[in-house]
Amino acid sequence: MVKTVVAVWLGSALMLSATASGHELKVVQGFNNPESVLADRAGRVFVSEIGEFDQDGDGQISVIEPDGQRRVLASGMNDPKGLALIGRDLYVTDKDRILKVDGDGQWEVLVDKSAFPVSPRFLNDLEPDYEGKYLYVSDSGDIANQGGTSGAIYRVILATNKVETVISHQMDDRIKAPNGLWMDDTGEVLIFADFARGVLYKLDLLNRHLIELATGLGSSDGVAMGANRKLYVSDYVGGKVFSLNMEDEVALEHEGFQSAADIGVTPDGKILLVPDMKAGTVTWLHLH
Repeated sequence: MVKTVVAVWLGSALMLSATASGHELKVVQGFNNPESVLADRAGRVFVSEIGEFDQDGDGQISVIEPDGQRRVLASGMNDPKGLALIGRDLYVTDKDRILKVDGDGQWEVLVDKSAFPVSPRFLNDLEPDYEGKYLYVSDSGDIANQGGTSGAIYRVILATNKVETVISHQMDDRIKAPNGLWMDDTGEVLIFADFARGVLYKLDLLNRHLIELATGLGSSDGVAMGANRKLYVSDYVGGKVFSLNMEDEVALEHEGFQSAADIGVTPDGKILLVPDMKAGTVTWLHLH
């Protein structure tokens, strides 16, 4: 159980509170619909802020520095969501396109909607392969209609920016509204959460074999792997975070968020970062 907040640090809306386990719980406030988080090895945390939904030009990427200070890295986006980092370049899904942001915050359209095999409806999460040759991107489809028939996962070949379909509703009708993505170090296994079905899937990329790992995960959003080898899945509507151990056993890890969106982990895998869109916060949770 989290105790009362006891301090505000450096005027950056960074709040610290003690937990029953003795760890500190850190919360940063003041974001405008924070959707995705990503931490780099320098200790920075990138946050995509959608702004107002379907209002083009008011989205941005913010950075929380290691000292707690916050700044805007890039602005003028539409509805930025998923984040991926390769080298110094940050990649962002932005409604129906993928953007590339350099270290100075200058961005360009890497992949426009016309490059996709089918015009994307709701580009969501991003996941690079281990070697940085590919970007996997989820399209949650007609998410207001539980994905409809347009949900898909695509792969961008970064050498050419060519987009290929990995799996779609037309290929397997279990695919409804794919959301959070996580890839193992072999580059052969892609794990993803389906927002509409509350199911976590494992996809063997070599033979396109789809395996159901867990069900009952609510409105599954983000997926992340901790150093403890547990997979974590956020439930957007339920405001919860679930874990899945090596035996595929599901446990409720945390609840009480208004809308737990696309989670991430610190590079050491010991802290889970949870953006809460409706609350406008990012929370640090220590993993055990």
